[in-house]
Amino acid sequence: MTDEIPAPVRADGRPGAAEALVREMTEADLPATVLLCSQALDLPEDAAEAAQIVARLRSVPEGRRTVALVAVDDAAVVGVVFASLNHQDPTVGHVDLVAVHPRLRRRGIGRALLVAAETALATAGAGEVHIAGNMPYAWPGIDVRYTPAVCTALALGYQHDKTAWNMTVDLSTPDALGLRDTTPDERRLAAGGVVVRRATRDDLPALTEFITATFSTGWAWEVEQSIGRSGAGCHLAARETGEILGFAAYGAQRSSWFGPTGTAPATRGSGIGGVLLRRCLADQRAAGHTRVQIGWVGPVPYYSRTVGAYIERVFFLYRKVL
Repeated sequence: MTDEIPAPVRADGRPGAAEALVREMTEADLPATVLLCSQALDLPEDAAEAAQIVARLRSVPEGRRTVALVAVDDAAVVGVVFASLNHQDPTVGHVDLVAVHPRLRRRGIGRALLVAAETALATAGAGEVHIAGNMPYAWPGIDVRYTPAVCTALALGYQHDKTAWNMTVDLSTPDALGLRDTTPDERRLAAGGVVVRRATRDDLPALTEFITATFSTGWAWEVEQSIGRSGAGCHLAARETGEILGFAAYGAQRSSWFGPTGTAPATRGSGIGGVLLRRCLADQRAAGHTRVQIGWVGPVPYYSRTVGAYIERVFFLYRKVL
């Protein structure tokens, strides 16, 4: 889809002076898109991982409808939007990322990109659009500190739907709670017939079956992305018979993010989850991460108690009926 931006407007609805072209992103635009995101993402941790974010948003499963558009001004990429259909319900679209060069904000570029993405999603069959994480996702929603993005969403009629949060684990010191030695717990589990180890590609069939049956197909896909990839990994717990009892992955979205993770309901309270979590954190610390984000957290008390995690990033999730 290629559309010239009609009647450019600023984010406050008044006439603007933007002159740009919204068109489909090409492979040739990729380096400029990564550079743009590194400049436009105001939070340092996001800017530093701009290349990972773009790569993940481009790694959706084959067959799912996606949208990747850029705004170009005088041959320069000045804005980008990634969008996709929901991985389970194709009548729901998602806006995964919108970024506009800081010097060109409030000229209607972000608004034009969002409208173009909505049009493409509606054409693909979406009846509503969410600004909320879809597999794979860059964030659960809009970080509350990205005020221009919140303003643009509200101006285009998006309604606040939910609130989500990430928790941070501090791994900056050797005695950090998240780096506690798992050897005693692993010996205790082994005495009960439970083996804890790193997952390999050979484990994927059993892991996929367990995760799909117990949790979701989305998590199964994320775990597949985490095994055998640079900056990512997965650990599992299984009985000696091979029965999977739990898993924990990291790097599926970003190398500095932990998750997803889950254990069989019958084994909860056995300590398997904590061992798997700390094994992943040890990997991430060995890779140089002194702070790890646990993405889109549900059980806040568990992570606070187990590894000293604390809520740091808060996200607003939005939805709009087309």
